[in-house]
Amino acid sequence: MMNHRLALFFIVVTLTLDAIGFGLIMPVMPDLLREVTGGDLAHAALWGGVLTGGFAVMQFLFGPAIGNLSDRLGRKPVLLASLAILSGDYAVMAVASSVWLLFAARVMAGIASSTYGTAMAYIADISTPQQKAQRFGLVGAAFGIGFVLGPAIGGLLAEYGTRAPFVAAAIVAAMNLVLGAVVVRESLMPGLRRPFEWRRANPFGAFRHIGRLPGLGRYLSIYTAHEFSFTVYPVIWAYFTYARFGWTPGQVGLSLAFYGVGFGVVQGLLVRTALARLGRGRTIALGLLAAIMAYFVLIWIQSGLIALMMIPVSSLSGLVMPALRAELSDRVAANQQGELQGALSSLHALGLIVTPLVYTIIFAQFTGERALIDLPGAVFALPLLLSLSALWLLWRPNRERRTA
Repeated sequence: MMNHRLALFFIVVTLTLDAIGFGLIMPVMPDLLREVTGGDLAHAALWGGVLTGGFAVMQFLFGPAIGNLSDRLGRKPVLLASLAILSGDYAVMAVASSVWLLFAARVMAGIASSTYGTAMAYIADISTPQQKAQRFGLVGAAFGIGFVLGPAIGGLLAEYGTRAPFVAAAIVAAMNLVLGAVVVRESLMPGLRRPFEWRRANPFGAFRHIGRLPGLGRYLSIYTAHEFSFTVYPVIWAYFTYARFGWTPGQVGLSLAFYGVGFGVVQGLLVRTALARLGRGRTIALGLLAAIMAYFVLIWIQSGLIALMMIPVSSLSGLVMPALRAELSDRVAANQQGELQGALSSLHALGLIVTPLVYTIIFAQFTGERALIDLPGAVFALPLLLSLSALWLLWRPNRERRTA
């Protein structure tokens, strides 16, 4: 039991550091890209989009491959290899003088960061069915903490130069590598491992194979709808609050930090109580209802104060993923946990690739002098519909059973 607690601590710390590492470099990226390209801010922003897109595409393509590899080799070697690559990757970015070298480094970071699914598979390996949702919630809380701390720490380190955050990220990843090598034991025993198959190691093959398992297709659809709706916040929040309320970057940052704290509290603390009193299905439904309420209000809202008051409501949508991941995990075998979690990671990355374009186009159509209707909040109508569809998919089987 103590070994499991140490291993869980390592996984939570690793994923927190992943989130911190992602946010750590955000404050310095505009200055760094202007430094290496010699261009203005607009030119740097274009390259920033290229680097972010390359990172997301690699996560989409390699998530299932890394997950399947962990089903073959075990979780520990894959996780430690990822930390070693990330540490070296940050070190390269700390000295890179070419934008193409930065791009190559972000591509490698996207591949190495695809071990999120492997980390989730490790948690599934060492958890009972009753523990899974709660522990998946700890992961969500870790990400919430990381996304709050990352930009703040990065901004402080930026005072020492544009390369300082990358040096710090490299050192922290290396220290966590040593911690993992010492305290973590392999969770997938040799007798439970399965051969690596290329046809299941690409995202489309993984989706096809996983989706055919009994009862899994419906929950994957719910997962996809919720994942794609939730990405509206990181994609559009800064633009929406500027257009509707005239918020400054500082106010936007504080609101995001407030949301990160709320999300961390929900997934780290409230999810346990919700599961004990409501069960998984009703916990998922409660989270979806909270998301639906928040999206509906944000469509019409005109007060920044009310927007802040809606953040705790929106944070309750954090109940969805821990319970949903636990439900999905229970429906696959032990030697398919890596494949499942890798496929889910690819779905997350796919959302980061597709939704920025969709949401920004919708936002542009309803904002400014040339808008069809000056209603910036109209962008939240699509995530509202996606959340309603997820709730309908969750409710429909229950209705069919009652009818039968």
